[in-house]
Amino acid sequence: MAETFRDPQSGGSLIVAWQANDKAILIVGGGSVAASRVFNALEADAQVTVVSPDLCTELKYRVSREQITWRERNFDDADLDGVDMVLTAIGDAQESRRIANLCKEKRIPVNAADINDLCDFWFMSTHRDHSVQIAVSTNSKAPRLANRIRRQIASALPRGTGLAVDQIGRLRKRIREADPRPENSKRRMTWLTQLCDYWPIEQLAKLDSDNIDDLLNAYVKQSDPKSINLARNTAPSSSSSSGVPSPVLQAKTIPNGVSETDGKRGRLVLVGAGVGDPELLTVRAHQALKRADIVLADKLIPEPVLDIVNCEIYTARKFPGAATEAQDDLYRRGLEELGKGKTVVRLKQGDPFVYGRGGEEVLFFRKYGYEAEVVPGLSSAINGPGLCGIPVTHRGVADQVLVMSGANRNGDLPSVPPYTETRTLVILMAVKRLAQIVELLLETGHPEDLPVAIVERAGCADQRTVRGSLASIVDTVERVGHNAPGLIVAGHVVNVLSDAAIQDRYLDPSTLGLHSAE
Repeated sequence: MAETFRDPQSGGSLIVAWQANDKAILIVGGGSVAASRVFNALEADAQVTVVSPDLCTELKYRVSREQITWRERNFDDADLDGVDMVLTAIGDAQESRRIANLCKEKRIPVNAADINDLCDFWFMSTHRDHSVQIAVSTNSKAPRLANRIRRQIASALPRGTGLAVDQIGRLRKRIREADPRPENSKRRMTWLTQLCDYWPIEQLAKLDSDNIDDLLNAYVKQSDPKSINLARNTAPSSSSSSGVPSPVLQAKTIPNGVSETDGKRGRLVLVGAGVGDPELLTVRAHQALKRADIVLADKLIPEPVLDIVNCEIYTARKFPGAATEAQDDLYRRGLEELGKGKTVVRLKQGDPFVYGRGGEEVLFFRKYGYEAEVVPGLSSAINGPGLCGIPVTHRGVADQVLVMSGANRNGDLPSVPPYTETRTLVILMAVKRLAQIVELLLETGHPEDLPVAIVERAGCADQRTVRGSLASIVDTVERVGHNAPGLIVAGHVVNVLSDAAIQDRYLDPSTLGLHSAE
């Protein structure tokens, strides 16, 4: 026999996707391992019964939600009646072996935690994204390494992979309903194969119901998937991460007549400007500012950061009482420039996702088909105090940090929890309400002698720290004035480095409400 084929490599597992819908799965045990098994079984739509005299918090929650059935006792041999699969997760290895042997006698698939020689199957390290499930097995050789491999695989997937699979599933179902004849199976498969092979995954993920209708019509007409134009709101980029040119999709009309030029797609980058020093920008942020066609900047971005920019800088015209109008103005200008195919950098103070409304902007532009590339920045909440000699945590002094805003959406003061000695409070956008903040802290049990600092313009050449206590800080700030922007730090970390921090670098110690070294 001249033809040869590859030889099988022994020692592997037969990897299948077992359909557990409405199957009866028995789980013996009530701890964290059992809870993990329960979650996996529920995600497969199984009917889950747990046998254990007690349960961990998660399993009690699932019982209260009627997600599982609980038999509040130890395992009984009769529990195996009518069961399709058994998973044991108990500390008694001898009992676990006995249960596994019973299962083998009854030909019930069984997995016994930490007893590999009795397992009919193993649980793999899995990644779940909508309908996509990726599992990695090391065949019980290196489970921990399996997790690392799984994370690397998941990180390499294009954005929206799970959504893309779901949308193709919807389209496939619609095509089968419209053309159910068995003799057309090859035609259906060929057309869908061309669509899946040619269109970028990121683009498939953006399909909506109208797009599905258009693609169905294209199938009925047997249009070439490579030449389909969808005049809808998916608006993918003109190229994909795979380097394959994308089919042209036209974006929907933007309010007040702003619309996109057909076939031209802009690029949106949401950049955190950090704490003000251009040398503390990330490399990626610096590159984005250099390569931008236009920068839409917050009002208080320091000049040294703006000096990096080589293109037009459009600044938010924010003033009291008109923040919404200013934000809408930035949205409109951004959409105009993106519609021209420009690279638009939205430059925000600190980190866009720390009281920067960055999430709102991502969602807004996503509605019009633009997915923002996010470039984080150093947040003043953590790095501002650090630049001024205040570590927000310090062993033996502070083991937790609470970050709050003093300018909530409706103008309300922050909700402050009762005093904890080892907690550091960082309150942003609150110095103008300092007296109210101090009163609030005192009302919630914070002691009058609790150290407080006002950190001003951290990261800038004129950064300054004003120190005091809850009892003295208001008077101190009134005496020395305030240079915005600033934040409030309250907690014992304020003075943990004070001997080095107040040596005339920020203020003369005599103005700080602290003792000076003799």
